[in-house]
Amino acid sequence: MIDRRKFLLAGAATATALAVRRGHAAEPIRIGEINSYSGLPAFTLPYRNGWQLALEEINAKGGVLGRPLEVISRDDGGKPGDALTAANELTARENVALLMGTFFSHVGLAVSDFARQKKVLFLAAEPLTDALVWEKGNRYTFRLRPSVTMQAGMLAAEATKFPAKRWASIAPNYEYGQSAVAAFKRIMAQTRPDLQWVGEQWPPLNKIDAGPAVQALLQAQPEAIFNVTFGADLSQFVREGTVRGLFQGREVVSLLTGEPEYLDPLKAEAPVGWLVTGYPWYAIETPEHTRFLKAYEAKYADYPRLGSVVGYAALHSVATIIAKAGSTDTEAMVDAAQGIGVATPFGPITYRAADHQSTMGAFVGRTAVKDGKGIMVDWHYADGANFLPPPDEAVKLRPAN
Repeated sequence: MIDRRKFLLAGAATATALAVRRGHAAEPIRIGEINSYSGLPAFTLPYRNGWQLALEEINAKGGVLGRPLEVISRDDGGKPGDALTAANELTARENVALLMGTFFSHVGLAVSDFARQKKVLFLAAEPLTDALVWEKGNRYTFRLRPSVTMQAGMLAAEATKFPAKRWASIAPNYEYGQSAVAAFKRIMAQTRPDLQWVGEQWPPLNKIDAGPAVQALLQAQPEAIFNVTFGADLSQFVREGTVRGLFQGREVVSLLTGEPEYLDPLKAEAPVGWLVTGYPWYAIETPEHTRFLKAYEAKYADYPRLGSVVGYAALHSVATIIAKAGSTDTEAMVDAAQGIGVATPFGPITYRAADHQSTMGAFVGRTAVKDGKGIMVDWHYADGANFLPPPDEAVKLRPAN
């Protein structure tokens, strides 16, 4: 007589082996991913957590086109040259279907130009410079996050109401900082031609000498300040500015400061009352975000940062594009990406056909301190679509492809 228990166990083992063999029979779709993991880990490590969560979800549902996704990741160290080396290796040796990622704007621009020359799809996850989709935009590059013009517009919608006329700025002296200040000045001038810019500080990225920078701003006697520093530079600027009384009686408008990556390290030293863009993950109660938050906390036993959302949405964007294209042919994927809709933790977004910019928005609010931690209060979600030029105007901003 056959032992029924052994028979069932043997059958289960055979079924498992067959399933494994079938899974291996489907060749993975390889995605090349490049980011500044050693250059800015506060953002990029949560970003990696985000795309790894998305990868797990996508493959658990059968992958894309019946094939699992496989991400081949490289660290560019925040250097354009290293990013180009990685891009070349990924496309030439690793046979990836497309490229995804990058953080710093000058790195993103370098990879974008590589994509243009090599005719490979590049989904830029984080770089914020306008040039990526406008002045230096190309057929093969798409961008997820809201640009500096979009986020500057979100902040300016509130800042133009300030009575302050004398303004000063401080920003890191590279592509992102320069384009952010230029965008904010341009947008503010459209509504407030009476404004005067009385001072500018351009510290080198990650090398701010906060004391002299703060003293120079004090000497300019502004009534309001536009800040673009982030990371360790922001922490030093906030601490030195607080000690010297720079922020007393002055409005401060600050790009990105409400993101947990940059606000959390300040703890009780976080500034109070700044107008910022950020990510109040602890207070967003939409169904899309609640699902994401629960999945993220279950996987990592930690709360998400904005980078987590960016990484998660980036890989889901890639999967959606490939599924719509029906293949990994580059031209088919580019055609599919133009105008495609993607579900994200912030709600549905669209990658515009006119300029390849997504309509992802940002949260705008004020900083505060609660229980010894910096938080955002009085916030609202600003839909990115409301801060983009009409499609016909956007097309004129791009070079001939």
